[in-house]
Amino acid sequence: MMKIDKRALHTEIGLRIRAARDSAGLTQEALAESLDCTAQYISDLERGVTGISVPMLRLLCLKLGISSDSILFAGMPERDYLSLEEKCRSLTDEQYRLLTEIIGKYVEAVHLP
Repeated sequence: MMKIDKRALHTEIGLRIRAARDSAGLTQEALAESLDCTAQYISDLERGVTGISVPMLRLLCLKLGISSDSILFAGMPERDYLSLEEKCRSLTDEQYRLLTEIIGKYVEAVHLP
């Protein structure tokens, strides 16, 4: 059984939280306010002093518009569904219908369930 170094894991996750916060152009204080927590908690997360709970991770991802994969898994390709959904929302009804048809044909072609 593989032993997990929690401190190292918390530090890695904290660095990705900070990068996501910076990318969103938010200060620790602004992010803390939007998550209804303290700036000290955000600082502790980013430095790996504490781990993040699943409910807080979910809320953080919703507030920053990112996937939990981008926080939890370094170096793995991210499926940015929120970005894709936002792009789909900007399509006209006809464009959306065509996109749905294209995706359906693609799925059939590669024999996905």
